[in-house]
Amino acid sequence: MHFDLLIRGGTAATPNGIAPADIGVVGGRIAAIGSLAGAKAAEIFEAKGLHVLPGAVDSQVHFREPGNEHKEDLETGSRAAILGGVTAVFEMPNTAPPTTSRAAIADKLARARGRMHCDYAFYAGATPANIGALAELERLPGVCGIKAFLGSSTGTLLLNKPEDILAALKAGRRRVAVHSEDEDRLITRKHLAERGRPQTHPVWRDVEAARASTERVLALAKQARRRLHVLHVTTAEEIPLLAAAKDYATAETTPQHLTLSAPECYERLGAYAQMNPPIRDERHRLALWDAVRQGVIDVIGSDHAPHTREEKDKTYPDTPSGMPGVQTLVTLLLDHVNKGNLTLERFVDLTASGPQRIFGIAGKGRIALGYDADFTIVDMSLTRTIQNSWIASRCGWTPFDGMKTKGWAVATLLRGQVVMRDFALTKASTGQPLRFVETLEPS
Repeated sequence: MHFDLLIRGGTAATPNGIAPADIGVVGGRIAAIGSLAGAKAAEIFEAKGLHVLPGAVDSQVHFREPGNEHKEDLETGSRAAILGGVTAVFEMPNTAPPTTSRAAIADKLARARGRMHCDYAFYAGATPANIGALAELERLPGVCGIKAFLGSSTGTLLLNKPEDILAALKAGRRRVAVHSEDEDRLITRKHLAERGRPQTHPVWRDVEAARASTERVLALAKQARRRLHVLHVTTAEEIPLLAAAKDYATAETTPQHLTLSAPECYERLGAYAQMNPPIRDERHRLALWDAVRQGVIDVIGSDHAPHTREEKDKTYPDTPSGMPGVQTLVTLLLDHVNKGNLTLERFVDLTASGPQRIFGIAGKGRIALGYDADFTIVDMSLTRTIQNSWIASRCGWTPFDGMKTKGWAVATLLRGQVVMRDFALTKASTGQPLRFVETLEPS
């Protein structure tokens, strides 16, 4: 047997379990799994002592291009992804201009070509004005689905009237992802955001703003018979609602909401801990972990949303919400694996096979014959300190600066090519648009 690449001596996470296995790659796809002693290859990756996992997918990032490249762009954001062990991202539509038309999607795909280091897909944003076009937009190549902001929107990206939400849910067939906060409640409670006190952020954007919005959108999705994906779930109160809607609804949370809690994070980080929906108190963090263990949470995405230090150093609430996260997603979750909060099998489900299953990504998310040879190769025993100096995002900071974590991605492979090794890029940009089973074009 002769391969383009042979990954030898590692412990591989396959559908058959996590066990020692060699992996042979031909033409960018997995061609053999098992004991491949004696096989020849153009390139051999010695993986002894390492775990070979399916390439991690970050299903929620904001790379800010076009319009806010001073915070981030497609090159720097995807560089951060690859350095952190993430092989593919879903990028959000709240850019300037927003990604709400065929032309805007084409522009993003053109910008990404030859510049993005990881694979990518773009969300089309829903607005009251483009509901009639959503069924067409969701079927364009390189589009991962429709994103609706039910509260806290940017520009025209707000869909908060029940009749508009229902109309959008009836327009099309693919899964719709939602930012679920009740806009009317956010407006009436805005006065509770006390000047200079970021710790009041979760008081303003309270539990009920999230719970009520999620209850409403679940009912509307059921009425529309539409699959729904609720992004960055943050409250204990949303969990039973989501558990009761598993026939058609899936849910996502973030490493930040599983790792940080109020009031400590606001006391230590100030507005650098500010994001939407907010980091909440320990009761909610523990409830989210229960939801992960019980299968209510289907995916973990970083909600990577960088802002500059200058912007974050303003006086709250004049400070923007969001923090970088794509580069730290893998090591934060592997640290939770090492601490016993998560199994490695569940990590793979939340970051690879879960996104593949929910969004219908073609050829990704599993170490299986015929799948793309995308791998996140990790050293589960390696302990390092997360540092701002390591962050490739243009913002140059992370809320986890100074935190020691155990378990790191030491190599990232994309279609059989080693694109990151030992925390450094090894190839020029090789990212390509993700393909989806619902929109595959005939070859």
